[in-house]
Amino acid sequence: MPVAAPDPLFTHRNLPRLLLQAREAVMAHTRPSLRAQGLSDQQWRVLRVLGEHGTVDTGRVAREAFLLGPSLTGVLARMERDGLIKRQRDSADQRRTVVRATAKGQRLVRTLSSTIESHYQWLQTQLGAAKLAQLHSLLDELIAAEQAP
Repeated sequence: MPVAAPDPLFTHRNLPRLLLQAREAVMAHTRPSLRAQGLSDQQWRVLRVLGEHGTVDTGRVAREAFLLGPSLTGVLARMERDGLIKRQRDSADQRRTVVRATAKGQRLVRTLSSTIESHYQWLQTQLGAAKLAQLHSLLDELIAAEQAP
């Protein structure tokens, strides 16, 4: 006698897993360029934040680079040791620390930005401009919905 399939526990696809798979698929194109420059994913996320915003406090770096405090501390220490960033006390509030990319860090951002932008151009060719814009919009909506009280 055949065994009946159990009732499914889930009716929807595993969205967190799909988002992680999508991230890994995109990063598979980016990681070789990062590694060629001696950067980890986390270091690149920090440099990307600094490349977009200039000098920022460590709290903002942590939020925008998705790094927890203890991890951020280690990443920043290694980056400072390697001459990629400079940390200093905020002149307006001595309790805060601000971070900026050094000239070496800025050069890496410029070097890698062309590689990353080329990948985004390729992705736009694969999906089409409208679908890529829709993907960005849907992800923004998802983030906003999940962060709503």
